[in-house]
Parts: sequence; C-alpha cells; structure tokens
Amino acid sequence: MPNIKSAIKRVKVAEKANVANSQAKSAMRTTIKKAEQALTAGADNAQELVVAANKALDKAASKGLIHKNAAARKKSRLAKKAN
Repeated sequence: MPNIKSAIKRVKVAEKANVANSQAKSAMRTTIKKAEQALTAGADNAQELVVAANKALDKAASKGLIHKNAAARKKSRLAKKAN
C-alpha cells in the first residue's frame, strides 16, 4: 500500500473503477450470450435480444471497455447469425 495520500486515493479509485468495469463487461457478455441462445433456439424475441446486445456492445465500446473494432466484429457476427 502506498504512503503518499494521492497514491492511496488512486488505488481506491482504480479499485472502484475496476469493479464497475468488470460488472459492465459481464453484463455485456450476458446480453450477447442471451441473444445467441435465442437465435439458435429460434425464440420469438430473438430480434429484440440482438438489438439489446448491439446496444450493449456500442455502450461498452464508447466507455472504452472493449475496442471499437472488437465491438463492430461482434455485432457483425451476431447479425450474420440472425440471418
């Protein structure tokens, strides 16, 4: 643990950010998984779940949780599965 006050604060802030980012990334993965499962099962609400997954990917990319090209790639693959 650091001795300097500003360094102590940075550690606390970084831990908080890490928890928030982990939760957001996990939620994004969950929405993608639900959409993929709905598509394979042929569920009625599959298209709604794909839209939700796309939204989650865009949000994650805008916050810097994943790279924008990674988000685009995942959206493209999801769209390909939807057709």
